[in-house]
Amino acid sequence: MKSLRYSRWRIAFAAFCVLALAAGLFVGGAQPAAVGLIPPPWDKLAHACVFGAIAFLLHGGLRLRAWLAVLLAVLLGAGDEIHQAFLPGRFAGLDDWIADLFGALLGVLLVGVLRRNLLPPRIS
Repeated sequence: MKSLRYSRWRIAFAAFCVLALAAGLFVGGAQPAAVGLIPPPWDKLAHACVFGAIAFLLHGGLRLRAWLAVLLAVLLGAGDEIHQAFLPGRFAGLDDWIADLFGALLGVLLVGVLRRNLLPPRIS
């Protein structure tokens, strides 16, 4: 019996969640209702949470290396900021991208903490 840690279903679920979050950013973010949906400074917390979740799923669920999970998350964040620059009522900001980076780093860190504390030690 395969371990749940390496299950194909877990990988597929993580990939689905990453794609759903990315679609939510670009499709949901383009809707007029997205303008001013989360007021400052809470929007930075929302950025950190979303991109932390993306990095968490990339590293913990898809088993990508930590640096690659962070890189992909912040590239997605940069794409989101560029996308926002072309939407009426929306603004691109370096501060939002920095919140994305901070969240991605925290997401990868959380995977490491959970692995150390929740998974049984490997026997060599």
